[in-house]
Amino acid sequence: MMQTIIESQSCDHKMPPWPDIDTVMFDMDGTLLDLHFDNYFWQHFLPRVWSEHKHIELSIAIDELNKMFQDAKGSLNWYCLDFWADKLQLNIAMLKTEVKHKIAIRPNVINLLTNLRRHDKSILLITNAHPKSLQLKLEQTGIGDYFDNIISSHTLRLAKENHGFWAKLEKLEPYNPQRTLLIDDSVSVLQQAAREGIKHLYGIVQPDSQRQPILIEEYPQISDFEHIMPPQHIEESK
Repeated sequence: MMQTIIESQSCDHKMPPWPDIDTVMFDMDGTLLDLHFDNYFWQHFLPRVWSEHKHIELSIAIDELNKMFQDAKGSLNWYCLDFWADKLQLNIAMLKTEVKHKIAIRPNVINLLTNLRRHDKSILLITNAHPKSLQLKLEQTGIGDYFDNIISSHTLRLAKENHGFWAKLEKLEPYNPQRTLLIDDSVSVLQQAAREGIKHLYGIVQPDSQRQPILIEEYPQISDFEHIMPPQHIEESK
């Protein structure tokens, strides 16, 4: 849904060690897709709907929603459309379709995915998005065809930033953490992946194209996927 700006330095344009990578895992929202859609929906569109639904001032609606969001943050409920539909008594999945025109693919995503397929990398989409939101975005963008597997964290009943997620994922979709690259816009997700042994970790400089960059020290960041495009020929190392 929402992100926090971290004031620090970026290590942009560092090329991943492609010969050492077998599996590439991508986050969806803020990584492959512009986070503007989600930020707009949760922070602007939904508060207006909520204020009308409750017959309250918009400022009060915003305050009420922000408190509920804060209480759920870091848990799977934070991402669960069914949870919010029940809590707010609104059809969240249907409301999202009303602004689906704002769903957008980030620059050079398709070029990178196409390139990785040519290099026979295992390409996985690992997202916290609820299945209903995931389906909407796949239908709107067509990016699903590029992945060997697509897994929502709701299948594992853990958010990606929760302890044990990546070990649980390994049992569902076997991968070698030491030969895996994860690209994700969430610092907390990258930190948890690191704790569970994933070696190659990259963040995103500007998840929301309409907001300021989010700069971090811990991981190299990507501003444009063109900057990490694998060379035409990769000499694999094992």
